[in-house]
Amino acid sequence: MYTSGYPSWRLHQASTLTPVSSEERFWASRLRWRLRGAMQWPAFVLFTLLDAVVIAELPPSVIKEPNLIVGVLAATFGNLVLIGAVAPFLARRLAQREPDQAVREVLQDRVATVLLAVGLLACLVSGLANRPVIVSETEATEEVGRQLRAYVERSDNAELRRNLETANTIRLSDGYFRVCIARDDRRRNFCLFIDTDKDPTEVRRDPSAQPNAGFAAPDPTRAR
Repeated sequence: MYTSGYPSWRLHQASTLTPVSSEERFWASRLRWRLRGAMQWPAFVLFTLLDAVVIAELPPSVIKEPNLIVGVLAATFGNLVLIGAVAPFLARRLAQREPDQAVREVLQDRVATVLLAVGLLACLVSGLANRPVIVSETEATEEVGRQLRAYVERSDNAELRRNLETANTIRLSDGYFRVCIARDDRRRNFCLFIDTDKDPTEVRRDPSAQPNAGFAAPDPTRAR
């Protein structure tokens, strides 16, 4: 049958469609907003791993013994502070006149994600700024090793040569080191002061046989 030019079965089918209530549309809208703001925690995992690698490879000056575990711990703590404290504070300031809670949550999520990216950039900048210091310390340590081996070879002391692998070094100040080699009885040490800041590098015998483990560093200005 046809009614006003349309099959009656189509009119019946259209009449059976259930209208969507305003409340259902409201919750669907809120769900879409929440899905838009679901970047914070995936970003937290990603940026924490990236931060950890950067800290391990380009450590800032405050990290004295960098490795991946230290990097993960430092990055996790720092990023939790950004997400848990800084992001909510900034989001509240930015959304003071926004009445919709879902919109405020999405804003906080996006602020947190941006802060995590800024944190990674800060790690890179800090690590790169500290790179020359690390390179300088590495070069100084290598110079200490060269000077120690040369001193032992010149001394023609068989005991020092036998025990050269026991050598250990402490840094007393920038470019200034104390190096000790254990004697055969392991109760006494042969020690040197090595100053890599001088040109040529200065090497002086330390009359004390005290090991580095219990050595109290003198005033660097007087020790030099």
